Amino acid sequence: MKISREDVVRVAELAHLGLTPDEIDSYRAQLDGILTYIDKLNELDLANVEPMAQVLYTSATPSATESHPELRDDTLRPCDVADSVLTRAPDAVKPFFRVPRVIDR
Repeated sequence: MKISREDVVRVAELAHLGLTPDEIDSYRAQLDGILTYIDKLNELDLANVEPMAQVLYTSATPSATESHPELRDDTLRPCDVADSVLTRAPDAVKPFFRVPRVIDR
């Protein structure tokens, strides 16, 4: 076992999750399976594999959109939703609104 029950309880505590004993056991088994699989990946011989700097193929053509038609130009568009959102918020003072505290520690 790569991960202990106590590890799962600690991570759940950090994430403010209340897990039942069955959920703890289930997540421990799932996380253990993931870590075991990662160990299998570490066994691969990558000595002759060059690291990638980026995942997109860079062609010799000058235009990125020609080699990657799925990419689009960045276009600035106005977004005037702030006033509408703030008028519906229960406790708003432009340009902010309050939310309940989520971190007590």
